[in-house]
Amino acid sequence: MNRANHLLKKILLWLFALFFVLFYPMLISIYVFLPLFIGIMGYFLILGIEQGRVSFIVISLLYLINMDLNLSLPFLLSTISVLLVYILFYNRFLRFRKCKVCTSLLTVLVIDLTYLGALQAYDFIFQTENIVLDDILLYPLVIDLLVAVIL
Repeated sequence: MNRANHLLKKILLWLFALFFVLFYPMLISIYVFLPLFIGIMGYFLILGIEQGRVSFIVISLLYLINMDLNLSLPFLLSTISVLLVYILFYNRFLRFRKCKVCTSLLTVLVIDLTYLGALQAYDFIFQTENIVLDDILLYPLVIDLLVAVIL
């Protein structure tokens, strides 16, 4: 009986993750005030790489690619930004090992800022306008940081 409950919980968790990864980016393209969660999914990608958890890597990569495609953002720019943060900054954040919240907050903040900077650089280089900088961009950043504190 306990095994059946455990299996059912695992199946439900995977179904929820699959529906979230597939349908949440579509909802964002309709309802623009929903947070993007790029920082959180980037942090999951980094955790998956660090801990060797293939499920974290697959879910976060699917989400980031789906987000880029649904919002017509530059393809793989979010993934490249996360990998840059992992290579350049994440080892320095590990000094805060005793404070898990500090590590997750700093990582999510730097991922979000790196992605925003990469989008701005992309817009400057190719003379396009993917994103308009205004106060509305603070909302997804704050929500991303709050979710990082909860997790």
